[in-house]
Amino acid sequence: MADSLKKVPVREQDPKVRATNFEEVCLGYNKDEAVEEAQRCLGCKNAKCVEGCPVSISIPDFIANVKEGKFEEAYKVISESSSLPAVCGRVCPQESQCEGKCIRGIKGEPVSIGKLERFVADWARENNIKPEPPKEKLGKKVAVIGSGPAGLTCAGDLAKLGYDVTIFEALHKAGGVLVYGIPEFRLPNSVVDVEIDNLKKIGVKFVTNFIVGMTDSVEDLKAEGFKAFYVASGAGLPRFMNIPGENYNGILSSNEYLTRVNLMGADSEDSDTPVYRGKNVVVVGGGNTAMDSVRTAKRLGAERAMIVYRRSEEEMPARLEEVKHAKEEGCEFITLTNPVEYIADERGRVKQVRVQKMALGEPDASGRRSPVPVEGSEYTIDADVVVVAVGVSPNPIVPNSVKGLEISRKGTIVVNDETMQSNLSEFFAGGDIVRGGATVILAMGDGRRAAKHIDEMFKAN
Repeated sequence: MADSLKKVPVREQDPKVRATNFEEVCLGYNKDEAVEEAQRCLGCKNAKCVEGCPVSISIPDFIANVKEGKFEEAYKVISESSSLPAVCGRVCPQESQCEGKCIRGIKGEPVSIGKLERFVADWARENNIKPEPPKEKLGKKVAVIGSGPAGLTCAGDLAKLGYDVTIFEALHKAGGVLVYGIPEFRLPNSVVDVEIDNLKKIGVKFVTNFIVGMTDSVEDLKAEGFKAFYVASGAGLPRFMNIPGENYNGILSSNEYLTRVNLMGADSEDSDTPVYRGKNVVVVGGGNTAMDSVRTAKRLGAERAMIVYRRSEEEMPARLEEVKHAKEEGCEFITLTNPVEYIADERGRVKQVRVQKMALGEPDASGRRSPVPVEGSEYTIDADVVVVAVGVSPNPIVPNSVKGLEISRKGTIVVNDETMQSNLSEFFAGGDIVRGGATVILAMGDGRRAAKHIDEMFKAN
């Protein structure tokens, strides 16, 4: 029996090796390790971990099955609540959700719920275990716009209830932010492909290269018999800082940088898609996307891959695991520092970033202390590539194409937080198009709530 106060450690690629490849960093538990870690779960009756899960997975029940080696049963328990367990097990911020509420964490380390979920999902995939298709079809058509985590979850839940669901995706490949935004070393596209294939098995249809509002209008879809819509078109519009020199060559958004590598395979020598590779790469920002970008830069051969962040490391919104992995791989952290200008060479290619040191002042609306510039503290950092990862804005095409839809000042769709219903009764929305940039699991929670209330709306009529 392991030390019940400590998690069973999870195997990872050696940092020096993984910083040169795009293979998955975390190798996950094997059967014995999973069973041993599951033994640490106390099986609480009023489990706090479930309260911390945005999709309300019955965590003690699935872990109880893992304890007994009943992995297929564990998968069935998870699948009742989650359409994307292999994804969540890899990219959820468990430390602030389920594991953050785990009783074990009071005196020792919480149970490794995320790694157990990943183990179960991977076991099911390797053993070709598939979710069950619905027993009856209702013959009612629902359109889901966007195939990211919010759209996939809503579609999965509705398909299980017997609805005829079609997902419309603007890109050539389904998966949304899961395939264009999250690097292979954190979430392999092959894992996402299997989750999507599972949704096809239960009847979800996918139409790619289709922009609702441009390829066809919502009115056209209504004419085809769609009676309800769930908008999950995400927040793929990059934000910049509007500082001098931002249009120089070699400066790009994290969206573009990660999409070129993750979705278009620009890391491969055989790819038709080019990507900026630099010796000195500066990534501006402190969230998960910034960590993904700086770790990608390292893998593309950067000698110096640097995070420049205007607050201190304690204020960084990125997951602790991401920061730890980035440091292990040799990425540098230049905190309490903010870019103020970009300087280019005679060909218009960025060569330096002028930065200013910052100090932390009073807390802002989010509770984090606001950064204040330190006068006379400016200096330059050599950089031949800059990746700006300071947030995203909602994709405007779908909201702007629907007449009468209420949209906020920030371009997000306004919905009832309980039902995810907009001011137009047949329109529901969730994920980043409602929240701005947020996490995969919060988007999934929105998808689940929307599916429940779309079903209730149909039943009431």
